[in-house]
Amino acid sequence: MKFKSALLILAFIFNLNFVKAQKHSPVPVIFDTDIAGDYDDVGAMAMLYAFADKGEAKILATISCNAFETTAPTISVINTYFGKPNIPIGIVKKDKPNKDCAQQWAQAIIAKYPHNIKSNSQAVEAVALYRKVLAKQADGSVTIISVGFFTNLADLLRSGADKYSKLDGEQLVKKKVKQLVSMATGIGTDGKTFSEYNVNVDAASAQKVFKDWPTPITLSGFEIGEKILTGIRLINNTSIKNSPVKDAFQIALTKDKNTTGRNSWDETAVLTAIRGPKPYFTYRKLNMEIKDNGTDVVVPGERFLYLQFAMQPGDIAKDIEQLMMHQPVKKQRVIYR
Repeated sequence: MKFKSALLILAFIFNLNFVKAQKHSPVPVIFDTDIAGDYDDVGAMAMLYAFADKGEAKILATISCNAFETTAPTISVINTYFGKPNIPIGIVKKDKPNKDCAQQWAQAIIAKYPHNIKSNSQAVEAVALYRKVLAKQADGSVTIISVGFFTNLADLLRSGADKYSKLDGEQLVKKKVKQLVSMATGIGTDGKTFSEYNVNVDAASAQKVFKDWPTPITLSGFEIGEKILTGIRLINNTSIKNSPVKDAFQIALTKDKNTTGRNSWDETAVLTAIRGPKPYFTYRKLNMEIKDNGTDVVVPGERFLYLQFAMQPGDIAKDIEQLMMHQPVKKQRVIYR
């Protein structure tokens, strides 16, 4: 009896540890960004690497939905800085969307920091990379974080069978993707409509995704990130040196004469995708229709989870910025120009 009891106790401990391991297993992520026009994308990538180093996320690919010339090299700089230079980089191989980096922070960090991808032409075409990566993943496992235009996601849905998978794009997404978490849309003062940048830059693609995407979708609307300000603690942290994340914020905040912090739109999507809404947010269920001009309109239904505040924006900002200040676990020996 004692031997049988001991075996039962061991079995219980094993099962308990197995459940814990499952609960804390890293979230497989594909990160889709329009990085260049704004620098909250840089903060979002820093957070994602913080989660990866903590064992909370596994970054499968980093993909640009923006054709501007700095985007793939900028992603390469950040991947390299955080010790993951070989994470696949994809980019939309179209003339548009093409949104520049007017504040020149991207050009500055590309000139200063090492990176493998020197031009967009060296990056893989976005949809091909999506299909290659998704085909290799466990069913229903991948979280896609979209913090830019819906161009790549719409093209993925339209894609056909290829050497990576016999499934068409919609079938492949339905089989492999667990959820899409996107910084997009907004709800205005009328409680119903809004015109948000990530949607209206490529409204046709947003329409396609909102109509046909086959997995759950969580939306972090404009008014969420607008109220969460970060970056000042980061640029004033003297212990952080030779950091493209800090440099990007330093350059952009200085050019903007911004002393209060940048709106943290994209960071909220990463936070929610990896840790879930709680305790920072709750959500309401709704449907949204995208008009031809990019305006989003709330309509009856429960298809989308739309974030709402559960904590004060300032308290959320503290946790986000702490993650943004994450430093590489093992800094490689690099030569700064």
